[in-house]
Amino acid sequence: MFDYLIVGAGFAGSVLAERLASQQNKKVLIVDTRNHIGGNAYDHYNEDGILVHKYGPHIFHTNSRDVFEYLSLFTEWRRYEHRVLASVDGQLVPIPINLDTINKLYGLNLTAFEVEEFLASLAEPKDYIRTSEDVVVSKVGRELYEKFFRNYTRKQWGIDPSELDKSVTARVPTRTNRDDRYFTDTYQAMPLHGYTRMFDQMLTHPNINIMLNTDYREIQNIIPYKEMIYTGPVDGFFDYCYGKLPYRSLEFKHETLNEDVHQPQAVINYPNEHLYTRVTEFKYLTGQEHSKTSIVYEYPQAEGDPYYPVPRPENAELYKQYKALADAEPGVHFVGRLATYKYYNMDQVVAQALALYAQLADRPTWHPREDLPAKQPVTPISNGSNGSNGSNGSNGSNGNRSFTAASSNGSGRSATPVAAGKAEQNGKSH
Repeated sequence: MFDYLIVGAGFAGSVLAERLASQQNKKVLIVDTRNHIGGNAYDHYNEDGILVHKYGPHIFHTNSRDVFEYLSLFTEWRRYEHRVLASVDGQLVPIPINLDTINKLYGLNLTAFEVEEFLASLAEPKDYIRTSEDVVVSKVGRELYEKFFRNYTRKQWGIDPSELDKSVTARVPTRTNRDDRYFTDTYQAMPLHGYTRMFDQMLTHPNINIMLNTDYREIQNIIPYKEMIYTGPVDGFFDYCYGKLPYRSLEFKHETLNEDVHQPQAVINYPNEHLYTRVTEFKYLTGQEHSKTSIVYEYPQAEGDPYYPVPRPENAELYKQYKALADAEPGVHFVGRLATYKYYNMDQVVAQALALYAQLADRPTWHPREDLPAKQPVTPISNGSNGSNGSNGSNGSNGNRSFTAASSNGSGRSATPVAAGKAEQNGKSH
């Protein structure tokens, strides 16, 4: 008998499987309907040998030392600070909007102090911020809102920003300096050998069994277990009894090009032209050196795999009904973006999973330093970046240095010995 049946092999399910198996000696079975582990963070080498993210770019960033140190048990890191350009008025300009964005867009030569006054002159202050449109217009005014945000948001979410919760565009800052980093988190990095390799290391414990290409409903009455951890769509668990929770999906069109570098930055946003929202070139993210390059176009759509919970008040009310059912469901723990209908980043999902582990282990909280040997200090990324990326090399990277939160024995892995786990596809070893 398994102690836990875990539905989903993404971040939430994998973190809990690893913790319960390695720290509590629990027997765990993970099932996933897909043919791979890693959830939406899954990456692989394509036919040309280029490492690509199957489900679009996944950029790791966090301010949580605990989350970073935990994942550092299973991977070394490649330092990476993400940068994005937006195609606006026939030019490629930095996004989030910063000093250089304004100067290039309007042909000006403003200083940081002057651009603050310039943006204030455009802003339309509002007494109450309710929608995504309110957030942007109150900060930078309607003209920049129309150029950068309105059409992009319409494509991404299928509705106008005036109908979307303020939380969506509140995630994107406006800067008066030249900092062109997309994120300013303390820890910004990519798994040195990719996400899938990291998940492989997380799931090698002999107490962990994996069944791929498997719907949990097919086996839940056949294979005995004590408790379930569910990371799938919460409305699906309850057979959509209150109706379907709205999600946005994406279609990804991958393309390999016979050139070293295709675009001047990792991601180019297209707010106003084309049906796709952005184009990502993976070699910037991975630092891989290759004579060819691979890109992906993202086309938002209403139908398909659920990626983004749609943050609108009526959807939050619908979720409350499902949450009441989930809270009352005996022996089932709901965790992750889909199971809790939250627009979480990867680090937030890891933190949520570690918090649930602490609860299951009957501990007030969990920190890596409690279970593991003393660590060397983790080198954070400085928040004083001048915004230069130093990327003139063929791979377009920010440098190929790697860093790790190394344990005292010199390893970036857990001190607990692990053996190869058993992965199955429909019950067959692969």
